[in-house]
Amino acid sequence: MAELREECGVFGVFSPVETDVAMDSYYGLFALQHRGQESCGIVVNDDGLFHTYKDEGLVGKVFTPDVLASLGHGTMAVGHVRYGTTGGGGRSNAQPVVVNHIKGRMALAHNGNLVNSYELRSELELRGAIFHTTSDTEVISYIITQERLQSASIQEAVARAMRRIRGAYSLVIMSPAKLIAVRDPNGFRPLCYGKKEDGTYVIASESCALDSIGAEFIRDVEPGEILVFSKEGIQSIKDACGSAAHSPCVFEYIYFSRPDSVIDGISVHECRLRAGELLAEELPVEADVVVGVPDSGLDAAIGYSKRSGIPYEMGFIKNKYIGRTFISPGQSARQDGVKIKLNPISSAVRGKRVVMVDDSIVRGTTSRRIVKLLRDAGAAEVHLRVSAPPFLNPCYYGTDIDSRDCLIACRSTLDEIRESIGADTLAYLSLENLPRMLGADGGCSFCSACFSGKYPTEIPTDTHKNRFEQKISEKGDL
Repeated sequence: MAELREECGVFGVFSPVETDVAMDSYYGLFALQHRGQESCGIVVNDDGLFHTYKDEGLVGKVFTPDVLASLGHGTMAVGHVRYGTTGGGGRSNAQPVVVNHIKGRMALAHNGNLVNSYELRSELELRGAIFHTTSDTEVISYIITQERLQSASIQEAVARAMRRIRGAYSLVIMSPAKLIAVRDPNGFRPLCYGKKEDGTYVIASESCALDSIGAEFIRDVEPGEILVFSKEGIQSIKDACGSAAHSPCVFEYIYFSRPDSVIDGISVHECRLRAGELLAEELPVEADVVVGVPDSGLDAAIGYSKRSGIPYEMGFIKNKYIGRTFISPGQSARQDGVKIKLNPISSAVRGKRVVMVDDSIVRGTTSRRIVKLLRDAGAAEVHLRVSAPPFLNPCYYGTDIDSRDCLIACRSTLDEIRESIGADTLAYLSLENLPRMLGADGGCSFCSACFSGKYPTEIPTDTHKNRFEQKISEKGDL
């Protein structure tokens, strides 16, 4: 149960005939809800007229039957669920972003984070651009719009924009006549597409969202690829901005993605099972029972049990009506969330030596409270096994870790962390075993910079994140 803000989730629908694309988007966003619980939005394209609704809150709360009915039918739609990593919260930063310009309209949904967002925004502001949000998604929309004024088509504008933006971005873009899927050259964030029996094409961050509306998975969007869906069919544009090393985020497999998703041909569930098996091989311990921390620790716990031979038990009941522990940004709210989110099953752990498997430790606060829950339920020993290496470095590609200051592994030794969280023993998956967890051969690379410090791109020297959410006294000299 990592104390991280999630990625975002993007979704798109292209139908050959007018239909209820809003409802398809609704179900698709429901399947992607784990990727963002801060805000959500849908834009429906009705023959070039865009109908938009977005707000703070969960999909089921924001999109009531009346709201969905107000969006009407159409041939295309774009949807988004958000957790902000660049830019603060609030309705103004909800996506998709809709732009009206001299050559038409555009709606854009973005998952990821640009490493040159501040540089681009400053350049645009000095030219007179006025921003209505604080997210880097609006920066991307400005760049595409600028390029559209000099391009013969929206896809040409997107290709030109890709030469200017750097970092992690999986995009779904809608013009009056086209739906476009874009993935950055490194392929940091997942993006795939499929097709329904009625000929409707669907784009989604994860394959589980295709399953939710009965679309058959076709393939992942390739790194650096632009896919254009129109009445003329599907057009693929590759290497629009040059090639780069394929480096998908390893934490998609450890934590972010749903276990029933398959990303770049790799099953998330199988990865987590292997992580647990590798933990049991690397870090055995004498114990009576293995329990997993819901949700992303469960698969690894099953793998640990399978390889170690220690019985697996359901150790916690999760309150399904509570979002992830970081749904509220304040530390006190995060702590309160743990209290009401999980409850241990005393009969499964009382008097027993327990192996508790979790996906990661970031600040340590959540782990400390979960270990205490097991102690209070009567566990004789608690041995914490973590299915990821220690977090040692900030992430610039969409995860809300922009500083080493919040990372407990940067300021404490292994034994100090163990003592702080109250476990009898503590061990992490080794960095060397990450490729084995992914089932990857030596020729396949992944971004593990948060663990290793080896970044696949240049990193920003000055992010100036959330500068428009700061008070004057917090900014220093102006």
